[in-house]
Amino acid sequence: MRTVEDYEAIRRAYFVDKLSIRAIHRMLGYDRETIRKAIVQAAPTPYTLARPRVAPVIGPYKQRIAELLAESKKQKRKQRYTAHRIFEILRSEGYPGSEGAVHNYVSRERRKDKYKEKYIPLEFDPGQDAQVDWGEAEVILAGERVTVQLFILRLNYSKARFVMAFPFQKQEAFFEGHNQAFRFFGGIPRRLTYDYVPRNIIIVMCPP
Repeated sequence: MRTVEDYEAIRRAYFVDKLSIRAIHRMLGYDRETIRKAIVQAAPTPYTLARPRVAPVIGPYKQRIAELLAESKKQKRKQRYTAHRIFEILRSEGYPGSEGAVHNYVSRERRKDKYKEKYIPLEFDPGQDAQVDWGEAEVILAGERVTVQLFILRLNYSKARFVMAFPFQKQEAFFEGHNQAFRFFGGIPRRLTYDYVPRNIIIVMCPP
């Protein structure tokens, strides 16, 4: 399974060092499919089940576990709840299941939190992070109202935003949007995330 570090190495080789997919394959040894995925997304997609597993015993106690985990975060490190302590609290409240089930569920929930903390920071340093996404807007072009696709790159620290309109969402537009945004800002952010959704953007484009 590929890691965030793998994707970062690929993206740096492609966007910063300007290497081709073939050159990255030869130099770093990643298969071409992995390289293509890393180019269009900043981190590997975590594995998810097609359908969530049924948890008939622990199911009614998930909300209580969430409350205990939230309470634990507010405590000093040495006083935080272990999975065993959470099991003991649940058992005192009538939980009839096994301790192993509680351990497994608590571990999964804590891994989710670590993933969010690692890849979606809430505080940003200058030039370090940016968010990218596509949006749509209706524009007046040569006197006609048409729908265009908007490439948006937004710097998380300064909130400065680059917007470029394209007639379609294709790979060449995706790459060109990045290139123009980097030129516009005069540099490349260290980390990009692809989950920013623009709202209420109105553009009027005049014919040359």
